Amino acid sequence: MKNYKLVNNLSGWIIFIIAAATYLLTIEPTASLWDCGEFIASAFKLEVGHPPGNPVFMVMARFFTLFASGNVTKVSAMVNSMSALASAFSILFLFWTITHLARKIIIRNESEFTLSRLIAVMSAGAVGALAYTFSDSFWFSAVEGEVYATSSFFTAVVFWAILKWEDVADDKYADRWIILIAFLMGLSIGVHLLNLLTLPAIILVYYFRKYDFSWKGFAI
Repeated sequence: MKNYKLVNNLSGWIIFIIAAATYLLTIEPTASLWDCGEFIASAFKLEVGHPPGNPVFMVMARFFTLFASGNVTKVSAMVNSMSALASAFSILFLFWTITHLARKIIIRNESEFTLSRLIAVMSAGAVGALAYTFSDSFWFSAVEGEVYATSSFFTAVVFWAILKWEDVADDKYADRWIILIAFLMGLSIGVHLLNLLTLPAIILVYYFRKYDFSWKGFAI
């Protein structure tokens, strides 16, 4: 099990490096179309963008603008870099989500750990994560100063967190993962409401982990 965790963590960070390098090397040098220019300008001055506003995104983007070191021509690139890194972290947590689910299918208990099954689980994670890394829509949002990259990061983290909770649901302090999810959900609303779409899936994971399935219970 320790070897699995080591391989899983190491593989995830390798995938992260691939994604981060891809996005950072292809970021928009300035602002692209749509709302990007508004978001970058608003973040630089810590102002309010178009309704309903994105305060968490603005604060995060403002932090990244500080790395422009007073050179306003680099502000856009710094905000775009934030999107690139947020997207790379989304890919990292996607990889760990896939390997978690693949492990439940392929490796059900300790006695079933074999090299071939370990490779199968890691391969599933790598193929799924890298396919998403280079998908057109995700790559497009990963290189510009828009809210979707950061929103995807929160979405990936909260679903990964409920899977971490699932692993330790019977432990004494397992509910700290639920508290973390609630906290991240609150933050994500200050970026984009898209993250709320994970709630049905999170509730289903909680239900199937805590209760025996019945159609009545499922409906409730």
